[in-house]
Amino acid sequence: MGNIYLAHLMVMVVVVVFLGVFLPCLCQGDSDYDTTAVYVVTLRHAPVSHYYGELRREVNSFKDAAPAPGRTQFNKPRRYDNITKTDKRYGSYISQVHDSLLKKVLNGEKYLKLYSYHYLINGFAVLVTQKQAEKLSRSNEVSNVVLDFSVRTATTHTPQFLGLPQGAWFQEGGFETAGEGVVIGFVDTGIDPTHPSFGDSNSNHPYPVPGHFSGICEVTRDFPSGSCNRKLVGARHFAASAITRGIFNSTQDYASPFDGDGHGTHTAAVAAGNHGIPVIVAGHHFGNASGMAPRSHIAVYKALYKSFGGFAADVVAAIDQAAQDGVDIISLSITPNRRPPGVATFFNPIDMALLSAVKAGIFVVQAAGNTGPSPTSMFSFSPWIFTVGAASHDRVYSNSIFLGNNVTIPGAGLAPGTDESKLYKLIHAHHALSNDTTVADDMYVGECQDANKFNKDLIKGNLLMCSYSIRFVLGLSTIKRASETAKNLSAAGVVFYMDPYVIGFQLNPVAMKMPSIIIASTNDSKILMQYYNSSLEIDAVSKKIVKFGAVASICGGLKANYGSAAPKVMYYSARGPDPEDSLPHEADILKPNLLAPGSFIWAAWSSVAADSVEFLGENFALMSGTSMAAPHVAGLAALIKQKFPSFSPAAIGSALSTTASLYDKSGGPIMAQRSYASPELNESPATPFDMGSGFVNASGALNPGLIFDSGYDDYMSFLCGINGSAPVVLNYTGQNCGLYNSTVYGPDLNLPSITISKLNQSRIVQRTVQNTAQNESYSVGWTAPYGVSLKVFPTHFSIGSGEKQILSVLLNATVNSSVSSFGRIGLFGNQGHVLNIPISIMVKISSNTTTS
Repeated sequence: MGNIYLAHLMVMVVVVVFLGVFLPCLCQGDSDYDTTAVYVVTLRHAPVSHYYGELRREVNSFKDAAPAPGRTQFNKPRRYDNITKTDKRYGSYISQVHDSLLKKVLNGEKYLKLYSYHYLINGFAVLVTQKQAEKLSRSNEVSNVVLDFSVRTATTHTPQFLGLPQGAWFQEGGFETAGEGVVIGFVDTGIDPTHPSFGDSNSNHPYPVPGHFSGICEVTRDFPSGSCNRKLVGARHFAASAITRGIFNSTQDYASPFDGDGHGTHTAAVAAGNHGIPVIVAGHHFGNASGMAPRSHIAVYKALYKSFGGFAADVVAAIDQAAQDGVDIISLSITPNRRPPGVATFFNPIDMALLSAVKAGIFVVQAAGNTGPSPTSMFSFSPWIFTVGAASHDRVYSNSIFLGNNVTIPGAGLAPGTDESKLYKLIHAHHALSNDTTVADDMYVGECQDANKFNKDLIKGNLLMCSYSIRFVLGLSTIKRASETAKNLSAAGVVFYMDPYVIGFQLNPVAMKMPSIIIASTNDSKILMQYYNSSLEIDAVSKKIVKFGAVASICGGLKANYGSAAPKVMYYSARGPDPEDSLPHEADILKPNLLAPGSFIWAAWSSVAADSVEFLGENFALMSGTSMAAPHVAGLAALIKQKFPSFSPAAIGSALSTTASLYDKSGGPIMAQRSYASPELNESPATPFDMGSGFVNASGALNPGLIFDSGYDDYMSFLCGINGSAPVVLNYTGQNCGLYNSTVYGPDLNLPSITISKLNQSRIVQRTVQNTAQNESYSVGWTAPYGVSLKVFPTHFSIGSGEKQILSVLLNATVNSSVSSFGRIGLFGNQGHVLNIPISIMVKISSNTTTS
């Protein structure tokens, strides 16, 4: 997901331009029948991962070993019978099959094949006209043809906030071994391999070589030999779809795994960056950084780019390669630019490729999206994907300015303060112009971008006041240039006041070398300007200023403060319910699954990254967004995978969900911000549609007690239960819904949550738990949603290690209501295990309903 950098706006004049960075036009082929476009084509034969079953996994004690019913056997040529699942010859054979098909169907016509997919889906990406795409769709061997679509990109303190040093890391033997042997694959904007967060010689404990990983390190001029090591074990880039559109700039975007954006370097470091790396920005030390699983290995699959985002064809190729290489976890801080059309949102090339990845035993984490706080704003849909929303943590950086009239105004800025014992004159930029500069000549001169426009003698030793306008948000003006202006003019510091036309936004703290502050509130900016203007002495005749009377001191914002009202759901974090299709009331899957820290996260930054102009040239950046939340969970999942190597992806997700916290540091309920404008003043208790199961509990997830498990067959039955889905399922998977139980609906999946879009009188749902700990006795308690009576059977049970227990949940609608309501089931073990299962009911129809 696009990270939330400098600001979030509700300024209508800006919205189209700002979103345009992330929403490249996809009008190719829409109006001209002969215009070429990229299409993703899937064939009827199943991919390699389906033929080989659950690859790379040892015998799983939590899953049946029998082959899946209805699995289509891949027609492997006889001469390849003895090759391994990752043998490059087999991929070459599939590519030849794809070439033969294209040659046969498009005989003599021009086309360009971009990728052959063979591991997670059997198909290819091809540049053709709409007419040619229709020819392909009519071929008996082709099951699906989809127009390529665009996608977009979605620490020093969070390990402590999550209790890792004394909790999860301690359980795993300390940070020196936390996550060791687990490979996390990042589909993102690449990586800066020179960053110390990714070195393999930082400790006396050498990194092992993960034997199950078979990826390579792509070597280019930007990514020379030796860029990979035992920490960074693989790196590739995918850009064929972007290149065919003519929008790929090799200078800016780098035709290599190198990160010219910063986003990919940041997310990789959050999940798996080395422990104890000093965070120094603008000459200030902000502590030492660490990933959540600092000993995990990193594999990079670059498919997103600074100038245009990315495209599904490239992303699917990256996911397919990551699975074939043998990653254990895939971290996706990206989402589609638009909701997929069709029978259901789940049926799109990315989600279906990820379904095969889960079948291969890979845990998939995806950012929820930065499209909140509106309901049904979710952009990560599928039950086999673990979706993460963004929450605050308890560290905040606050700055303030003290005025000569004894008023203190809060602000932002990671900057030193002025001399505490001294007050400095305030000089507005417009009142300090050089003789040959006027506001009429340069309407943006108040933004302080050019020192040559100002009178140095007037500004020297004083505080320069600059306007923070919409141009700063767009990157046309920068705080860094304004600071350089102030430095060149020998100012004592810089005060940025907010332009009144910039409203309803949130500002990330920006690191500045000299004393500085950004007054983020337009109302507070008015207070400053009123004080400043009232303190001016102006000659009645010449109308010139004869005295600047306003004085102030900047308190500074380098010191972190720690509060108790955390975590809380950030306003930008996308919300449920999960839109199954165009009818939101059909949504029966809880999204998001979980919250994790996503606000103000320090992590590694690419040395040439231009994603945030304020951190250009720095080695670390402070970013916010669900993009930052997802890799937190990817790293914590690596710790679970290390401790429980036989856990299925669903079991890992269950361990994270059932142990999640429902309370903030003060013991109160987790709150959710409800608006972009003044989010701190618009909060209410979070519901499961805001936070999923709650806020991630790293230590608890390593000792879940019971787990709710699901597998590929369960997800297939769920997909087959969607009305009208049978041909779509066949197209994507090559499997016949007639061989699956098509009466399995969303509430019937064995998830650690219950979501029912329409409770018509009564319903019974069942859940199966399995004990991963020692013998234990459990009691069951619950809180019913409003308008629903609830009973769980049994109310007490004893369960041995490795044993299973079925729980039956009876729900009765007692009051008609179309307002969503929420409840919870709790399982309380006598050995200390506690599991929470959220319940969400959207529409309730009781038995006494009458129809006129």
